[in-house]
Amino acid sequence: MRVAVAGASGLIGSALIPELVAAGHQPVSMTRRPRSEGGEVIHWDPATGEIDPNAFENIDAVINLAGRGIADARWSDEQKRDILQSRVRGNRLIAESIARSNRGPKVFIAGSAIGFYGDTSNSAVTESAPSGDDFLSEVCRSLEDAASVASDAGCRVVAARTGIVLSRSGGALAQLLPFFRVGLGGRIGAGRQYWSWISLDDELKSLTHLLDADVSGPVNLVSPCAVTNSEFTRILGHVLRRPTLLPTPKIALWARLGRELTSALLYTSTRVEPAALLSTGFEFTHSDLESALRAILDRPPAQTESRK
Repeated sequence: MRVAVAGASGLIGSALIPELVAAGHQPVSMTRRPRSEGGEVIHWDPATGEIDPNAFENIDAVINLAGRGIADARWSDEQKRDILQSRVRGNRLIAESIARSNRGPKVFIAGSAIGFYGDTSNSAVTESAPSGDDFLSEVCRSLEDAASVASDAGCRVVAARTGIVLSRSGGALAQLLPFFRVGLGGRIGAGRQYWSWISLDDELKSLTHLLDADVSGPVNLVSPCAVTNSEFTRILGHVLRRPTLLPTPKIALWARLGRELTSALLYTSTRVEPAALLSTGFEFTHSDLESALRAILDRPPAQTESRK
């Protein structure tokens, strides 16, 4: 397939490009850079609504991962507005462009998040669960609604609701590693909140899989084995061979992220199951957390180490 990718410079997008090539696809980056920089790209600007009217002619699929980063800065009213608008405008522009295309994409994968569900406490939820009522839920609802415009034109639209993506190159794990490596990592709060995660390898594999999978609507991109924050802390400490005895001081998190962002990202419990993804026959490379972390951090199992 010829696959247009928006957000190709981010953690997931930058790794997705070579993944698509390896799978035999031809990725085409969507960019706001000047045309003079050369190469085959689709030029667009979600903020102004600008896009080449023929951008998606002869494009088979679009994957949109673009948008202002959730944790780029402390949340202010302005920051939250930018987060919401950057995602809604981008998806709406792509969806409307698909609808206008004569030979346009047959698949549109819109990057969403499990924040759609809000706080689920200890209850495991699948794609049929209703939306939450907090800010991140609003963002996910709005961007998914904007993307759905393309379905009226006969395009298969998938809302890829991604969990915590584990990578040493960025995201939550990269932020935690410096503290855990020096023995300062610990549970957050009581540690009972569920974290639904996925390795970067499986995130890329699932996005590529969804290009051909017979599924539309929301699809949760998470491992089938969600863990509590206490379990995550214990396993990461075990893999790194570092103590995790003391909880992370809430005041330190507030100082870095602000209260609202800290609560939304780290204290909200979201226990999610990948029902739709598994129904398509998808097989995870890393379904349990310890094997995922060892693969990411290049750590052999403890029993192998002891034999050496």
